[in-house]
Amino acid sequence: MHDPIDRYPTRVLHTPGLLDRPDPVIWGSDADPEILGFGSRGYLHRAGAISPDTAARCLAEIDRIEHDPDLRDDERTVREETGEAVRSVFDIMNLSTIVADAVEESGAAHLARRILGSEVYVHQSRLNHKPGFVGGAFYWHSDFETWHAEDGMPAPRAVSASISLTANETYNGPLMIVPGSQRVFVQCRGATPPDHHHESLVTTTPRIGTPSESAVAELVAAHGIDVITGPAGAMTVFDSNVLHASSGNISPLERANIFVVFNSVENRLREPFAADAPRPRHLAAR
Repeated sequence: MHDPIDRYPTRVLHTPGLLDRPDPVIWGSDADPEILGFGSRGYLHRAGAISPDTAARCLAEIDRIEHDPDLRDDERTVREETGEAVRSVFDIMNLSTIVADAVEESGAAHLARRILGSEVYVHQSRLNHKPGFVGGAFYWHSDFETWHAEDGMPAPRAVSASISLTANETYNGPLMIVPGSQRVFVQCRGATPPDHHHESLVTTTPRIGTPSESAVAELVAAHGIDVITGPAGAMTVFDSNVLHASSGNISPLERANIFVVFNSVENRLREPFAADAPRPRHLAAR
């Protein structure tokens, strides 16, 4: 069942707006400076979250999975809209114990518990891969907007961990975050079409669930953009509602990251707030 009032209305037919977030960013009482910094910026960054050897083992495992003939036409494997290059592999923690062990080594789940003030579970896991020359962009968006509209996540009581398996440089499509934007919910315009994920996961600029250019410009004018770079093994943990993106990779150097979403057990999914049916379980565990 839905809450009596949807506190985060989106996919609206009128002009979308910027809504003040009624929920906290830090749900627990942890006063550690690193956690407080997450509350103000919407993210934290740690170098050396996993060892170089672990990152190398994960990269080898990713190569195996991407070339597994049984997964070539599996719906968990998403390819670039304009070619055969693998864009994402979903459910990666269930596909690989090596990757699952790397996530455990990173301490991401422990951080998520401290930030969210509760036990957590994995809402989604995937590999984001940007091969050299052909890796596509991920346009500006708030993850929570999609998870609320299409998965039925009631509140932004979730965090994402991006663990780098390769160096993330300014030139190979690194994560860009608008710090402070986690305090504002950006409404998006337009009704959700059936099975929207078939389009939204492959295109660099989805038609639905994408904030307006004016909304992005207003938030960037207020807060700026942080470009997150670092060596293999680094980890960035960020709020589910923070505005973020990454550009395409036209450099010859690949970028590969493990991406894991932790949701509070007190924030379990309901029926979608702005879609006819829930997305598949490999996109939104129930």
